Amino acid sequence: MPVGSPINIPKLGWTMEEGTLTEWLVDNGATVAEGDPLYLLETDKVENEIAAPAGGVLRQAATPGESYPVGTEIGTIE
Repeated sequence: MPVGSPINIPKLGWTMEEGTLTEWLVDNGATVAEGDPLYLLETDKVENEIAAPAGGVLRQAATPGESYPVGTEIGTIE
């Protein structure tokens, strides 16, 4: 079984404890390249575009509109 690169909620500020996944920018199962825009993350009413940490096939594991603590794995890139 191939090992994937985890997609985690990043800590974007000193006081950030959680973020809201507002939208996946790539469909589940789609191929992405490292650095491609992957999802939108809302923190303190600011939306940030988060890039893919690696290239491969996206496997989503989180639902848009939900808040997740920093470090939570929301998907993988296989």
